[in-house]
Amino acid sequence: MNSQLKSKLSKLPISPGVYFHKNKSGEIIYVGKAANLKNRVRQYFQNSRARDPKTEALIAEIYDVDWMEVDSELEALFLEAEMIRRYMPQYNILLRDDKSLSYIRIDYASDYPTVSITRRPLDDGAKYFGPYFSAASVRQALKILRRIFPFATKKPIGQKRASLDYHLGLDPGLEENKTTITKYRADLRKLMSIIEGKRKNIIKDLEKEMQQAAKSQNFEQAARLRNRLFSLRGLSHQVIFSDKEFQDISKDHALNEMVSLLGMTKPPHRIEGFDISHMQGRDVVASMVVFTNGVSNKAEYRKFKTTIERNNDFENMKETIMRRLSAKNTKNWGLPNLILIDGGKGQLDSAIKARNKQGFNDIPMIGLAKRQEQIIVHKKGSNIDVDEDFLNKLQGYKTETIDFTTINLPSSSNLIKLLQRIRDESHRFAVSYHSVLKTNRQTTSLLDGIPTIGPATRKKLIKNFGSLKQISLADEEQLADVVGSKKAKLIKEYLSH
Repeated sequence: MNSQLKSKLSKLPISPGVYFHKNKSGEIIYVGKAANLKNRVRQYFQNSRARDPKTEALIAEIYDVDWMEVDSELEALFLEAEMIRRYMPQYNILLRDDKSLSYIRIDYASDYPTVSITRRPLDDGAKYFGPYFSAASVRQALKILRRIFPFATKKPIGQKRASLDYHLGLDPGLEENKTTITKYRADLRKLMSIIEGKRKNIIKDLEKEMQQAAKSQNFEQAARLRNRLFSLRGLSHQVIFSDKEFQDISKDHALNEMVSLLGMTKPPHRIEGFDISHMQGRDVVASMVVFTNGVSNKAEYRKFKTTIERNNDFENMKETIMRRLSAKNTKNWGLPNLILIDGGKGQLDSAIKARNKQGFNDIPMIGLAKRQEQIIVHKKGSNIDVDEDFLNKLQGYKTETIDFTTINLPSSSNLIKLLQRIRDESHRFAVSYHSVLKTNRQTTSLLDGIPTIGPATRKKLIKNFGSLKQISLADEEQLADVVGSKKAKLIKEYLSH
């Protein structure tokens, strides 16, 4: 053990947090969590016969250690997962290759939807969320959420009476038709939104539903919705699935590198990443992902559908940034401290022109080119001043043209890992929205031919059933619950041919 490491170990706090083991070159080789950082990290350097060869190999490579403190063990669980996704450390992969990660499985489209935890996601039409690094914390979270949005955990065989879980308020009671499949799926959609970090949106929807129920003098339903609201608001005191983390920003190595390299006065509190997705100019969409203090904040994600269908990423990006920085959106969402564009010089140049047109010239803006993971800086428009001394310290280099500076950093650098994480998340979010629009367009086109079924009815059907397949599988009674008996009969007859 070197003297620097020995000195650091003596300063470890007793609070919960996440620790980073580094090798001699400064690369993060392992990320772990701890309820007590001092006790957990020091264990690595105590003699033990119980270690496996992989752990021994890790310990032999540890040259330095860093850590980030958080307020609770649950926060440490989330932060560990986020940092592993960012850095993909060598030994996290090696030490977990015999342990599968956990996923939440929701077979929403089934005739008897269930929610469960699995270690092997399959291509079976179900919706999967994850991966999560602690099955115990996932179970704890679902236990809390099940009291707010009751769900079935398995399909009963030969059971015709409602289960004990129904009487405890944990199951929808499909066996005795205590709820309809349509209403159950609506609750599952709310549950999935909570898992995706959209708690605030669901609270607003429930408030509206409660007010409507009270106005209609359906006081029993209003009381149920009120209880859900109280429970959901209580979740704000627990970190479960929401990708939010408001930690001490000064301890994030990637953000510190960003400040030093790009000549910023302070770490960017809010970073927004943008990407475009389409299929040869059709179903053109854009994504906006938000990273708060270096960690993804899914509740703040937004998506855009361009007003014009065109196979031109430069114009599509320009329109997206114009809309993002409109008066309405800047008032509702605030302003970013840094904008990251997924793309090269052309996309960045278009985004800068749109930003300037909206009068926000001072917002720093950079691009990340896909091919070689190069940081693209516009000399006049990025509002960035590259520190060459710090660039050399990071063992990077730059190339220049008349208008642009291209920064090349080692793939192991903290900053590149963070920018890749933001870029990959914006790409994932854009592609997922594009896929939804494409599916909805195909579904809508098949419903277009049904007489008396207009846009409002099609929208209602898609919202309640999710896809054409589920609409066609629904029986007439289920369709009638959504669109009325006459239209339900018409739709069933049309789709059965």
